[in-house]
Amino acid sequence: MQIKVLGTGCKKCNELEQATREAVAALGINANIEKEEDIMKIMEYGVNRTPALVVDGKVVISGRVPSEKELKELLS
Repeated sequence: MQIKVLGTGCKKCNELEQATREAVAALGINANIEKEEDIMKIMEYGVNRTPALVVDGKVVISGRVPSEKELKELLS
């Protein structure tokens, strides 16, 4: 699984990255997690609000940090 956390480094972006790493570890998922902070690359995903989460090339969350439960459901 390929996961990207899109965000410019704000508090919420960092929270999403940490929550994503924790959810992946808790679920035992084999995933490659990357953080993308380049605004031009973020815009290529059509994301207008960060943080955003991209799973296997598809934007699944944008503009907010999901709950732990929702995040685990998205990654399962």
